[in-house]
Amino acid sequence: MILGITGGTGCGKTTLLELIREHGGLTLDCDAIYHDLLSSDRALLDAIAARFPGTVTEDGLNRKALGAIVFADPQALSDLNAITHKAIVAEVRRRLTPTPKLAAIDAIALFESGLAGLCDITVAVTAPEEQRISRLMARDGISEAYARSRIRAQHDGAWFRARCDFVLQNNTTSDAFRKECLAFLKKASIIETNTAKEINNHDY
Repeated sequence: MILGITGGTGCGKTTLLELIREHGGLTLDCDAIYHDLLSSDRALLDAIAARFPGTVTEDGLNRKALGAIVFADPQALSDLNAITHKAIVAEVRRRLTPTPKLAAIDAIALFESGLAGLCDITVAVTAPEEQRISRLMARDGISEAYARSRIRAQHDGAWFRARCDFVLQNNTTSDAFRKECLAFLKKASIIETNTAKEINNHDY
């Protein structure tokens, strides 16, 4: 069983991912994988530097400088995604070999990158925009304006809901949302049976 987790930044996807880890599953956080590749894949850094001059220094990638560019320019963001998706997908495939009994892939670009094709079930985690902004500001130490630009450069919740098998709405406390995630994993037989089911789109 491979579970695909997606949704915009600041929605709370990590809560669901951590529950899979706690139940013995392999967890693949594509943002963390991207960080790893930035320190190990020189070809990736070189490609980013060539397209976005000044964002890569001797100390590595300046993510805030790059973000200021791509979150304000849809074409720049598309160009960055074209560079990064290939490297991330290759690394995810490598980590999924041999195929584990239970795994979860957390990726904002789950569908655009093609990673959804590796998944048995996909779930969207959504949340109100103002809550997402507050979480991003607290988590990443960024301004409200920068948090808003990041969110608005991504697909809205409706886009993710239309494409996923399940939807988890994170509009409550962290403890309550964790309980909702656990209930979902049990109801979908992901934790107990680790087998895929014929399922339709549902909200939980």
